[in-house]
Amino acid sequence: MSKTLIVGGARSGKSSLAEQMAKNSEQVTYIATATAFDAEMTKRITLHQQQRPKHWRLLECPLLLSDALQQLSGSGQTVLVDCLTLWLNNQMYHFPEQDFALLRQQLADAVSQFEGQLILVSNEVGMGLVPLGELNRLFVDQQGWLNQLLATVCDKVIFVAAGLPLYLKRGSDAAD
Repeated sequence: MSKTLIVGGARSGKSSLAEQMAKNSEQVTYIATATAFDAEMTKRITLHQQQRPKHWRLLECPLLLSDALQQLSGSGQTVLVDCLTLWLNNQMYHFPEQDFALLRQQLADAVSQFEGQLILVSNEVGMGLVPLGELNRLFVDQQGWLNQLLATVCDKVIFVAAGLPLYLKRGSDAAD
């Protein structure tokens, strides 16, 4: 069993890769973190739902991700979380004054202690221009720190660009 972090830009193919990796599993729980705030996001969510196998279990989890991972640990199923970027956005929107270092550590602990196959999808948002506005820069910082911390506790880290995976960390199973 392994813990895999898949990072990449918007429309890079990271979710497709994560779903392809999970399809080999008999039982899959898909943890969706998105919240539909507008019509465009509703369309994105609907598209993701249509692309997933119908027999996968769906758990909508916009905020309490660490708790969900603790509950699913050891269940014998593959757990796919898509995506950490929207989860972080939800956290910053609903609880902007919280201790984000503690939040990151709680998630990293849940990932580290997870027993089973876990696939995490996250955006790599810090590869372009430094964004305008304090809140935007704070988000890029928080996302970067989250990705770095999770990369240390995951067995595999894959960067996806143009639909192509680049293995940054292969773990003990280099055959995939």
